[in-house]
Amino acid sequence: MGSYDEADSGTIGVINDYEDSQPATPSMEEPKVVGAAAVQAPIISSYNDKIRPLLDVIDRLRLLMVMKEGIQLPTIVVVGDQSSGKSSVLESLAGVNLPRSQGICTRVPLIIRLQNHASPRPELYLEYNGKTVPVEEPQIATAINIATIEVAGPGKSISDIPLTLVVRKDGVPDLTMVDLPGITRVPVHGQPDNIYEQIRDIIMQYITPKESIILNVLSATVDFSTCESIRMSQQVDKNGERTLAVVTKVDRAPEGLVDKVTADDVNIGLGYVCVRNRIGDESYEEARKEEARLFETNAHLSCIDKSIVGVHVLAQNLVRIQANAIAKCLPEIVKNISAKLDANVSELEKMPKALTSIADATQAMMRIIQAAKESLKKLLWRGEFDEYPEDNTKYGTARFVEMLNWLSDELHNCEESNLSKDFLTEEIKGLEDARGIELPNFLPCEAFLRILRRKVERISCLPIKFSEKYWDYIDDVVMSVLTRHSEMYYHLKVSAKGAAHNLVQKLREQSINRVKEIVEMEKLTGYTCNPDYMMEWNKLMKEQGHFISQISGEDMWSLPCSVNLQGFGEIQIEHLRQHSNLSILQQAFDLKMRMVAYWKIFKVRLVDSMALHLRYHVHNLVHHDIDEIVKELMGPDGHGIKMMLVESPAIVAKREKLKNSIKVLKESKDSVAKIMDRIVAYDACLV
Repeated sequence: MGSYDEADSGTIGVINDYEDSQPATPSMEEPKVVGAAAVQAPIISSYNDKIRPLLDVIDRLRLLMVMKEGIQLPTIVVVGDQSSGKSSVLESLAGVNLPRSQGICTRVPLIIRLQNHASPRPELYLEYNGKTVPVEEPQIATAINIATIEVAGPGKSISDIPLTLVVRKDGVPDLTMVDLPGITRVPVHGQPDNIYEQIRDIIMQYITPKESIILNVLSATVDFSTCESIRMSQQVDKNGERTLAVVTKVDRAPEGLVDKVTADDVNIGLGYVCVRNRIGDESYEEARKEEARLFETNAHLSCIDKSIVGVHVLAQNLVRIQANAIAKCLPEIVKNISAKLDANVSELEKMPKALTSIADATQAMMRIIQAAKESLKKLLWRGEFDEYPEDNTKYGTARFVEMLNWLSDELHNCEESNLSKDFLTEEIKGLEDARGIELPNFLPCEAFLRILRRKVERISCLPIKFSEKYWDYIDDVVMSVLTRHSEMYYHLKVSAKGAAHNLVQKLREQSINRVKEIVEMEKLTGYTCNPDYMMEWNKLMKEQGHFISQISGEDMWSLPCSVNLQGFGEIQIEHLRQHSNLSILQQAFDLKMRMVAYWKIFKVRLVDSMALHLRYHVHNLVHHDIDEIVKELMGPDGHGIKMMLVESPAIVAKREKLKNSIKVLKESKDSVAKIMDRIVAYDACLV
């Protein structure tokens, strides 16, 4: 960002005419003792007719509180460490007495609007808490203290709520400044422990915008580089392009001051001005005389360039810098106001109109439900995600695939799918439990079914958990979609979400009951027409002879402890040698291979069934069941529709806020447009 000391090319060209009208400042080579007549003259001539409108429009925008709309305005922000002489500098510029005390005397931001006014009687008033209070000049300090107590409370705490002091007085410079609390690190009695942090936050709030001009008040008695106000301003204005320093208390430490302000070790881009403030009961006229005499006669201070000494020079610099800042920022302000106005108007137009009849409410409700229904079809059925491009949690079809993959993985990794653990133990026990009076080579069907039932029972929680997962997900998506489509109608949103939740819970219960039925059916009998079953069984049975030969033999000491079976891996077999009956081992092996072949079919069939079951319920939900929400909302007496006629307080507040914002922005735009028309005319005249 360029310095405010010079107007950039392309900015509003109304400054040179003003500067040309100002008297030249005496140079070092031509010392000129300021006489009594000169000292008693106004600090600075007021803006001429070509420049005064610039400050008027900024003050008008500030009065409209356009900054609350996010529009930053050029503002002179006065900062300084505690007891640096801030208030005294402002008193010298304004010609009025401000509150003074030990410690922090500025507890709230004080906006000071100075306006040169030809009337012999000054006009002064305070603006705060939405009211305007006229003030007599001798009572200004008292009035500010009373207003401060009302805003910030009694005691020594601070507040970021500003007061505005308007001073319309003959001879004051046309300036608007914000005086902020002085920086202190050590809390005094009655102040919070974090007083420094509070003050720092207020200061940073005001000096951070690039439009702000920082008037840094420094005491000549301290090393500038140690000042907290310098450290803060350098955080937001590293090169000092929008920082002006005013050095106070020069009479207390005149020696070496000329070196301090010329060396500029702390990067003050807009330069320094050295001043002597009013002391004790001096009048402002007396103070200015003493200031002029001090800088002319003091051996150290007289060496300072006269172009950077005196309150009148400070006023001239501030007026010039402020005018350049306004000229530079005004086009951007106009652009930002227009953009914000357009955005607010667009947002207001998108808000639903207040419903005034049952017919309007019914139509609005049907429109919202149909829109929500279409969104759910996209998300949960068709896999279209254009309404939520950045939120993949709403990509229903993709999330369903993840859930099915989870179920498949759980089935494949569960204990029941561990083929090698305690090999044949369960099968042998099942055969022994099912023994009866029957042919010795007969494989009992009941043994197979008992094992199957136990295995299915052990994994029965997985399909139920899967169903719960996808219905929880569906419930979340339905709630989110309905909330988005009914956001503007609070009572409809609440009722619709309640009705939708009831619907989903009903469907969820039906669905889980159906899943339980599917699981129970699998327990009843083992059946499949899938040819893979016989193919798999035949392949596995080819290993039977080799397996049996590894268990029994004449030399038991030479037999292995384990055997490698195709499809199973390494199998421990020592525990099987306790069974001398080879027939039951052969039957157990046969039963195991049948169960392994069938379990593969079962796992795939269960996942397939869950997928079809899920798709079936989602289809019914988004195409048919969702309409039940309308029935519940309508109710037998139409109470749900009537509730829609009552708007949410939040929506009412938002609409009013937008309307007020639009009103402020329109007034701001009109105010600026009038000034811009005049400025264009002035520029044409200058050319």
